[in-house]
Amino acid sequence: MLKVNVQHIDAFSSIPGKGNPAGVVLNGDDYTEKQMLAIAAAVGFNETAFVVSSKIADFRIRYFTPGHEVNLCGHATMGTVYALRMNGLLKQSSITIETNAGVLPIYIHEEHDQLLMTMQQAKPQFQPFKGLRSDLAASIGLREEDLHPTYPIVYGSTGIWTLIIPVKELSSFNKMNPLTESFPDILKERPKASLHPICFQVRDHDSDMHARHFSSPYSGTVEDAITGTASGVMGAYYKTFIKKDTVLPTTLIVEQGHEIDKEGRVYVHIKGEQDQLDLSISGTAAYVKNIEIEIE
Repeated sequence: MLKVNVQHIDAFSSIPGKGNPAGVVLNGDDYTEKQMLAIAAAVGFNETAFVVSSKIADFRIRYFTPGHEVNLCGHATMGTVYALRMNGLLKQSSITIETNAGVLPIYIHEEHDQLLMTMQQAKPQFQPFKGLRSDLAASIGLREEDLHPTYPIVYGSTGIWTLIIPVKELSSFNKMNPLTESFPDILKERPKASLHPICFQVRDHDSDMHARHFSSPYSGTVEDAITGTASGVMGAYYKTFIKKDTVLPTTLIVEQGHEIDKEGRVYVHIKGEQDQLDLSISGTAAYVKNIEIEIE
């Protein structure tokens, strides 16, 4: 049996036990891809990140759900950068990370006695959803009339694909009950995408949008507490479909996780031009504990 040290970091919150838990393995070069997947499955978080060496960036990060590798993960990136700084492996205020979605810059600074990390997102992309709204609503435990009648349902990506589902009222979010196994049949254009219901009614007065995030059944998990990459998509969606006249640059605040007692927030920074939006996300993190697992 091989013993592995995994650091449990909660991202997008400064309070341990809140935010989105990520596993971080700092010595990723010591493990094969098969072992990484086994480690992620044993940890059981939505994502576990592995720091490996890179020839084109300061670090490479590989991200694994309990079911498969993903190209990019916002909260696991925040958790990894926080763990690198906490363990004395990161002194500089800006680095580059190699991911399967490309090489992305990360900026780190202290704000209000907290480490705030800013992560560049890939260029936003959108694709129409052509399935039945009624089936989609039922797949998350809602009725079709609970969906927003005006704003479009679209697939969006700033590094990984998710389906943005505008919902009329905040009260609907407590009613949601994902029927995860039904997702691939409904998401015919992108059957491995996750579902990301959003709302413009919010809990906190300074927030701009509220969200939940339901994982693809291929990932081996059900719900993501606070979703960095999907929040980046929300920023692009807001500027593209909701308020096209928003003056840039601007920062939006996304709140998430309240329904599962894991509340946190993501700061979404938007700049550039409408046809060339530049997205980045910021957040903090908190160390929870070290986990020792064993794999064969």
